Formats: sequence, C-alpha cells, structure tokens
Amino acid sequence: MSKVTVPHTSVVDKSALIGEGTRVWNFVHVRENAEIGKECVLADYVYVGRGVKVGNSVKLENRATVYEGVTIEDKVFVGPHVTFTNDFIPRSFTDWKILQTHVKEGASIGAGTVIVCGATIGEYALIGAGSVVTENIPLHALAYGNPARIRGFVCRCGRKLETQEKKKDCVLMKCPFCREHYTIPVDDYKRIRKEE
Repeated sequence: MSKVTVPHTSVVDKSALIGEGTRVWNFVHVRENAEIGKECVLADYVYVGRGVKVGNSVKLENRATVYEGVTIEDKVFVGPHVTFTNDFIPRSFTDWKILQTHVKEGASIGAGTVIVCGATIGEYALIGAGSVVTENIPLHALAYGNPARIRGFVCRCGRKLETQEKKKDCVLMKCPFCREHYTIPVDDYKRIRKEE
C-alpha cells in the first residue's frame, strides 16, 4: 500500500493490496485478500469484500457494496449505492454458495443498481440508475429497468449508437457524436426491448 493514504475512519485489512495512486475516502472497509488496482477511487462508505478483484482506474462511488465473488476490470464506474449480491439463495443458517460476477473493462453502472450474482456485464456497457441486473449484459449494451433489459447500444463515449446496416450475422452501428463505428452481433442486437 505504498503511496496510499487511508483515513483513520477507514479499515483496510493488512492482507489487502491497494495500488499506487488510489484514493481511499472516509469510512471505507476493504476486507482480507481484496486487490484494488492503481489510480482508483473508493468513496465514502464503500465496502469491498474478501478476495474481490478491482482493476486500475475504477471509481467506486459512495456506499457501493462489492461482496466476495466479484471481479471488476479496469476503467469501470460503479455509482453510489450500487450493490453486488453473491449468493443466489441466501440463508443465514446455511453455508453460502458464492457465485462469480464479472464487470468488464469500461462498463458503467448507474446509482442504486443491484447486480444479482452470476452476471457478466460486458465491455463499455451502460446500466441505467435503479436497475436490477439479473442476466448477462453484452458489450456496449445500454440496459435499464427492473429487470434490466437491453434498450440499445452505446459508444465508448457513452452516447447511444445509431443503426447503419443490418447484416445476416451482425449489425453495423455508428456513434453520431464521435463517429466511431461498431459491429454488434445480431443475437445481441435482437435482445433490444422497446419501451414497455
């Protein structure tokens, strides 16, 4: 934990690893064997469970709760009050069966979202605030609601992509803001749900 300042109000287990340049705010709790990358932000009241893996340049906003079994890759944004679960059938009187959850590089998760264990959130996906994620979300997908459903696809810059051309096995999409082009697998594209 060289060059990392931990306020006296926070608790970081001695076996936890925190990368250089990471900022730990007040009332943070990082459990044993957790690994936090470089240049991250752990805002007030963040909880990081045993063995959780967090990549570089990740922002865990106020009161985010990341339980055991979660892996978060580089450049992920986790909004305030986001909760990751880790047991699909939790009981106080039985042994826990931890299910792995994976958040891929560049994804963003809006405030107050609940991620039900076992899901994978794809690269640069964008999850709307207050959602409940119960299934895998593909790369670049825009998903929101309870349960979260795919409503479109987004660019790395976060803007919604426009459909350019539909092909047999993929859909070509383009960002109207930064002009980047994307190829979305047709099976992912077919999962788009219209407003209900």
